[in-house]
Amino acid sequence: MTLDHIKEEIEKAEHIVILTHESPDGDAVGSSLAMYKALIGRGKDVDVVIPSYPKTFDFLPGADEIKEEGRKDFSYDLGISVDCTDTKRLKGYEEYYENAKTKISIDHHGTNSMFADYNCVDPTAPACAQILIIVLKTIGVEINKEIGTCILTGIITDTGGFRYEGVTTETFEIAASLLRLGVNSSEICKKALQTKTKANFELSKLIINRMEFFEEGKIAFTYITSEDEKKYKVLPGDHEGLVEIGRDIENVEVSIFLREIENGFKVSLRSSEYVNVAEVCSIFSGGGHIRAAGCTIHFPLEQTKEKILDRVKSFLK
Repeated sequence: MTLDHIKEEIEKAEHIVILTHESPDGDAVGSSLAMYKALIGRGKDVDVVIPSYPKTFDFLPGADEIKEEGRKDFSYDLGISVDCTDTKRLKGYEEYYENAKTKISIDHHGTNSMFADYNCVDPTAPACAQILIIVLKTIGVEINKEIGTCILTGIITDTGGFRYEGVTTETFEIAASLLRLGVNSSEICKKALQTKTKANFELSKLIINRMEFFEEGKIAFTYITSEDEKKYKVLPGDHEGLVEIGRDIENVEVSIFLREIENGFKVSLRSSEYVNVAEVCSIFSGGGHIRAAGCTIHFPLEQTKEKILDRVKSFLK
């Protein structure tokens, strides 16, 4: 069984690197730090490498031990990827993973390419952090308040505070068990969901003013440019939640948010009830979840807009 193999590989590994996807969210950072704290507690030599992450999550236990880069000699016995669909999304630091002697993937995306030696993937879980509970128990880790805070942060952020589709009875049971350990859910919600940076606030105003509606209001479209990011001194994490603004408007089925990057645009999609946006994004070599997905399109704004709008329209009822 995969879990037995994961336990065996972790037990025999001495030097371990933990990695997650580019532009990490709360589930990515929380899952990474939960695994880091668990393995450090087992006496392992562990690097958690996240080159850039939202400072929103600086409150998490172990955040001050996150590294921007790993061992220069790539001498890791074990590479653990969390909340990531493939090695392409380990952009810029995938060499640490690829050069590890053994590779493990722990994830909850249905588009996971099963790229590791041992893959623990459950698309029915609303957050990667929820899967970690099972993994950590399998390897004999006792969940404490610090690990629990990281796990609950992952669950809360990826479920939008338990609002999104996919939340299960098990999710609430796990949350209850973590609260019994003293994990402060209200503090997590305030810091991870409610508190906005000034840049995020300014971008919110900007995208609302630019928002367009198509197909009788079923599609909301908006964007930001590199110049916008320079103007408002945007940092990693300042884009968080922007795509949801369009999705939360009455009658909108799909929200499209474009963010300019070098040679194109990062595309974020969210749907309300029936459009599988992961399927939409797969057309552009992207992926994600049924209701939340993304991709990259290497064209100027108007062409990118036309391409993504045409695809989304074909999925509407």
